[in-house]
Amino acid sequence: MEEWRFHDGNVHNLLESRHIDIRQKRNDVDHSLQMHSSLIRRLSLEQELEGHQGCVNDVAWNSNGSLLISGSDDSRINIWSYSGRKLLHSIETGHSSNIFCTKFIPETSDELVVSGAGDAEVRVFNLSRLNGRMLNDGAITPSALYQCHTRRVKKLAVEVGNPNVVWSASEDGTLRQHDFREGTSCPPAGSSHQECRNVLLDLRCGAKRSLADPPRHTLALKSCDISSTRPHLLIVGGNDAFARLYDRRMLPPLTSCRKRMSPPTCVNYFCPMHLSDLGRLSLHLTHVTFSPNGEEVLLSYIGEHVYLMDISHASGSLMQYTTGDASKFMTFTPVLNKLEHQPLVSNVFQNGLQKRSNIAARIEKCRMLVEMAKRSLQKGTNIFHAIEACNEVFDGHGTDIGPTLCHECFCTRAALLLKRKWKNDAHMAIRDCHNARRIDSFSFRAHYCMAEALEQLGKHKEALDFAVAAQCLSPSDTMTAKKVENIKKHLAAAEVEKNNKASDGAPRFEPRTGRVLSLSNILYRSEANSDASQDGPRSEREDSDSDEELELDFETSISGDEGRDVESNILHGSLNLRIHRRGDSTRETGANGSCGFPSSSSQNDTAAYQPEAVIDLKQRYVGHCNVGTDIKQASFLGQRGEYVASGSDDGRWFIWEKQTGRLIKMLLGDDAVVNCVQCHPFDCYVATSGIDSTIKLWTPTAAVSSMVAGGSAGPETSDVLEAMESNQRKLCRNREAILPFELFERFRMHEFSEGSLHPFECAQS
Repeated sequence: MEEWRFHDGNVHNLLESRHIDIRQKRNDVDHSLQMHSSLIRRLSLEQELEGHQGCVNDVAWNSNGSLLISGSDDSRINIWSYSGRKLLHSIETGHSSNIFCTKFIPETSDELVVSGAGDAEVRVFNLSRLNGRMLNDGAITPSALYQCHTRRVKKLAVEVGNPNVVWSASEDGTLRQHDFREGTSCPPAGSSHQECRNVLLDLRCGAKRSLADPPRHTLALKSCDISSTRPHLLIVGGNDAFARLYDRRMLPPLTSCRKRMSPPTCVNYFCPMHLSDLGRLSLHLTHVTFSPNGEEVLLSYIGEHVYLMDISHASGSLMQYTTGDASKFMTFTPVLNKLEHQPLVSNVFQNGLQKRSNIAARIEKCRMLVEMAKRSLQKGTNIFHAIEACNEVFDGHGTDIGPTLCHECFCTRAALLLKRKWKNDAHMAIRDCHNARRIDSFSFRAHYCMAEALEQLGKHKEALDFAVAAQCLSPSDTMTAKKVENIKKHLAAAEVEKNNKASDGAPRFEPRTGRVLSLSNILYRSEANSDASQDGPRSEREDSDSDEELELDFETSISGDEGRDVESNILHGSLNLRIHRRGDSTRETGANGSCGFPSSSSQNDTAAYQPEAVIDLKQRYVGHCNVGTDIKQASFLGQRGEYVASGSDDGRWFIWEKQTGRLIKMLLGDDAVVNCVQCHPFDCYVATSGIDSTIKLWTPTAAVSSMVAGGSAGPETSDVLEAMESNQRKLCRNREAILPFELFERFRMHEFSEGSLHPFECAQS
């Protein structure tokens, strides 16, 4: 397949441009050269840092890149020298569980470091106390110890230029602000954690099952980040589909967690439209982060892809939606209002007229890319590269092409996505068909592909409307007539099955007592959403007495293309699990305003709830797999953030061009799972870690530029596609429906001490 250039320019031309205007160009050029495509494609493993005895769950650089900090399952913090590539300090932290996050505290001469762990504690250490000590000279007393969280601390955040405050995000649903000037321990002696007045965000009633539902459940926080360019902006992500952006200046004063509060108003919600109404409790974010310039955010989902989104309207590409907009995409309307729906692309340039020769050359290139994609579609070969060719047309030259070529590219890409059938490809095809119909409301290809996409998603009624419309536009097309007939047969069969079930009467399974919980309720729902409130007095929790029943059904129905890759050797069947808990089985909500499951009275609240507008995706990055751990990072590479990287469950890590979503590099970084990818602040140098006990360091030292690790000069495309397709098969298996035995080996159930039910804890994360 023919290669085309990336969008970061020629290295020689970039170096030459520094002489034109040194004051303005030098820094820009240096930033561009740090993670240039020519360097990324030569990345290779330089060294492995040994010093931990368990999984390395987090790595982070200091501000000038001279030091690297890491936290591990061995409860140690290690400090590494960048120049010497060696271990400087190994701190026995005193944490009683896995360390999930570590940071250098800014403006402290790199003497203060902080850690958060599975024991719900945040600990601060002063490295100056280690002077003269050997590497493993035992534990040191933390200079600050915060024990106010009640669940695992999954992420820490610091503010550039602020040496006094650190923020911690926990699965207890709170984000807390720890100010060293106000105290070095929390809670104070003789007090409970409920009295700690350091809660910046109380999201114990903040999780939403879908966009239309009001926030009602505990949002177990998995990640948070503070903008380096606008430190008042804070983003958090947890166990639902929505990332939330807050302005710290607009938040109420710090509170305690004694009383459960309604979630504060956020500046923006972020979620891809097709994920906003799934209602799956297993769908949640594992990482959120700001771009280096603070204008974009990156979201990584478990069981999903990585998504890029704009923050402000200044970019001109911000896309917002609200409840009902997703269904409008899938509902047939004879003619779309072109005045209401402005075209995505334009041949008008913001900076005036461009050279006509350059414009003509770019348009010709786009025509060639579209023709190449159409040939691949007809032959059924090189589908992946054909989709990337269409992406290049839109994301690389979108302002150059006219409506006719734009329509052709939309329809071609939609057909290619439907043929590839990777996770969410059908949803992306629907977007393309909708945009094609905005250009030409009488497009046969757009209507036919829309019918195909809806059929893949199991939405046969909607598919029939578009198929009939396509048949009216091309009455002589036999494929369309056959599709209409097949959809009608499916709908008729579904109606017969529905009537048979209605006549049969009794449901398949009836619980003896209590309510039925899905597995996701146990795996992902924190204790705050259970009958007994987590933040009530411990004595109250001990007095509860109820029985709950869990039905685990491996034959959960899967609609659309997500069910096509289920392997034949996966165990099928039903498993009923009874969980005993002391307490009143009739109680629906706990003390102090516990959210719990919605009661019948909450239906009125749902009807009155007005969902907020949500920012939609700007770009999607596919190829990796994220189902095994909930600490998997997605990161921007370089000071300009022109590339995006993520770890994967197959032991690889992937790098994409941010603008186009095009895969540029795939490297093998772990024997099991890569969780962390962190780029050096100034150099083309990347640190990765995962399930292995070592940290891998990557530099552009390969002899040959390549898409795979080591600069292999041989055939590589098939290997890359094979790895990506394998990852897609894993993603397409419904997380709540298919649980192979190997997965259970990685989980352990906490003892039901003190009458409370604890969720499973993954040994990897």
